Amino acid sequence: MPAYDDDLRLAHVLADAVERVTIERFRAEDLHVETKPDLTLVSDADRDAEELVRSQLRRTRPRDAVIGEELPATGSSARQWVIDPIDGTHSFVRGVPVWATLIALVDNGRPVLGLVAAPALGRRWWAATGSGAWSGRSLTSARRLHVSAVSRLADASLSLSSTTSWADVGRLDNVLALARSCWRERAYGDFWSYMLVADGAVDIAAEPELSLHDMAALVPVVTEAGGRFTSLDGVEGPFGGNAVATNGLLHDEVLARLAAGGQPALVPDRP
Repeated sequence: MPAYDDDLRLAHVLADAVERVTIERFRAEDLHVETKPDLTLVSDADRDAEELVRSQLRRTRPRDAVIGEELPATGSSARQWVIDPIDGTHSFVRGVPVWATLIALVDNGRPVLGLVAAPALGRRWWAATGSGAWSGRSLTSARRLHVSAVSRLADASLSLSSTTSWADVGRLDNVLALARSCWRERAYGDFWSYMLVADGAVDIAAEPELSLHDMAALVPVVTEAGGRFTSLDGVEGPFGGNAVATNGLLHDEVLARLAAGGQPALVPDRP
């Protein structure tokens, strides 16, 4: 199995550089925000952060391909860096501190490295294949992550995206029935839901519409912490256009509850 220690150190260096840009622009009065053709938001900080990462990768990994959210993909290597300069742009532009830079390495179609840097929360999470999942401020100051051991939906904590997003894909009844079956449901938002799964604080996270750059960095962290990360149809990894992450023990049942065209299970009211 290839070792990705050097790549992981590079990801931290990239995150250090991006953090100086994003923190300076967070809550800045002159932050420039536009609406993209797909009606999502982009700020000048998003574009500046992605260009900074790309420029450093051109110097340090010139043979690798780069896929980002804001700029065209470059290169044709089997090693692909996948960048989301600011995951949670809506939070970023409104002054909510739940946003992060996502840096992933996909090697021959497998996400093998992920780093999630949330400077406004003072947290980072990272993982590389075979090296475990970790959280802290740096490689030398970290603790290992483990998913929870919760095995029943009635004891599970669930983090979901907005109900309107589930209605748009025709699964709102299913997701509401799943939420009613769980002990607790909240919407922690974007990357944070999945990092809480890796940390054992949340047992299930799901979103119905996502892109590769939204998910690639999350997959190694969740799976190296002992969890599972698939699409709603059960496809492993970040390539299915949506996401379900769990501690593994609950995964098959959650997929069945959320299955398209399936009948939501009837469950009694929670006490």
